[in-house]
Amino acid sequence: MVTEALNDGDRRNFLIKLTSVVGGAGVAATCVPFVASMNPSSDVLAKAETEVDLTNITPGGMHTVAWQGKPVFILHRTPEQIKASTESNGGLQPEADSNRVQKPEWLVVIGVCTHMGCVPNKEGPGWECHCHGSQYDDSGRVIRGPAPKNLEVPPYRFVADNKIVIGKA
Repeated sequence: MVTEALNDGDRRNFLIKLTSVVGGAGVAATCVPFVASMNPSSDVLAKAETEVDLTNITPGGMHTVAWQGKPVFILHRTPEQIKASTESNGGLQPEADSNRVQKPEWLVVIGVCTHMGCVPNKEGPGWECHCHGSQYDDSGRVIRGPAPKNLEVPPYRFVADNKIVIGKA
């Protein structure tokens, strides 16, 4: 049996290749936790969607829920509120009511004033921001400033006649 001994050049090339492979695997193994840390945490993922049961909200009533750290107003509009909202396109930033709702009896808006981020209060028809006097109608459209824009409509979808999911639409 003949054994061939590796000469110094072959041994050196083998050790360089082996060291490169082991070093590359070590770098890849070190990078995995850093890349994984960039994924959203479980508490952030839990806030990505909020499911809301609408059965206990009477016509004319409003329910506020938290979504991504912001209040979301869910208004069960009466036929009178629907009629008033559809007959007008708003004030300072006109927009059709049909563009703001999926079902006429349900309005879903983020309850943060578009002027300085205060939370408006439900007062009669619409909302009023007591910080600087902005007013919004029952479609969330700004009718008196200084707010520059309508209340934002979050992405939402009806998963049943009496249940919505706020979040990814």
